[in-house]
Amino acid sequence: MKIGVMVESFRLGFRGGVEKAAALGAAGIQKYCTGEELDWTDAQIKEALDIVKSNGLVFSAICGDFGYGFDDPDQNPKYIELSKRVLDIAKKLECDIVTTHIHKVPEVECAQKEIMRKACRELATYADSIGSAFALETGPEFGEILGGFLDSLGANGVRVNFDPANLVMVAGDRPENALKYIGKYVVHTHAKDGIKLHKPAEGEVVIGEEAIAHAELAKMGHEFLELPLGEGGVNFDIYLPALAATGFDGFLTIERECGDAPERDITLAVEFLKEKMAKFNLN
Repeated sequence: MKIGVMVESFRLGFRGGVEKAAALGAAGIQKYCTGEELDWTDAQIKEALDIVKSNGLVFSAICGDFGYGFDDPDQNPKYIELSKRVLDIAKKLECDIVTTHIHKVPEVECAQKEIMRKACRELATYADSIGSAFALETGPEFGEILGGFLDSLGANGVRVNFDPANLVMVAGDRPENALKYIGKYVVHTHAKDGIKLHKPAEGEVVIGEEAIAHAELAKMGHEFLELPLGEGGVNFDIYLPALAATGFDGFLTIERECGDAPERDITLAVEFLKEKMAKFNLN
């Protein structure tokens, strides 16, 4: 397996984030492509690729998350075409994986689920046609529900961006359990950690320094808390071997979406992953 970093997590701009990722010993970076990047010329795309290559890195994946869930038949055509555009740009960046969220997949068959299925089938067909993968990020639903949804597509172009923290923080699932249902679809992962916050009446669970006030956060309406790797509810000693057992040998891409010291947290995350990869012979 290889270590990657979400370049925006550094908050240093694209070039600064790429250079910092390389300095930390990462092998790749993931970048968003949902804003001005959609209008990049071929020359701008080449410039971005040259920056990455000159630092000895590759694009582990491109993020094409527009904050939209493919569950509105009136808006789906717009976002499907935008997603195809991201797949095309990713290809020019020599990257075959685009990740996104599609909101929560309903547990039972319903009109909303069929609308999402139709959109994903179209994206799967397009991704297949150019040799790429449109990877749905885990999180809102249990792995078993997402696995059943993917099985029903009958297409290979839609795969999974596995985020173990989202499963723990949002769905309340265990990553090693989710892999039983979606491990065969995983093409990219996020290395992230966190906890699902309990309501005060459910008792206090304090994990990590940042979670000390979790009861107060819960009272304010927060449902989960992202934490540095190793300080949350993801048991990497169980998760990483389970991930390896699926045959996955791609990127563990560090994503740090909050916190006051992202560079420090990412540095610690790189060290944490290197230690675990050595422990389980995943290099």
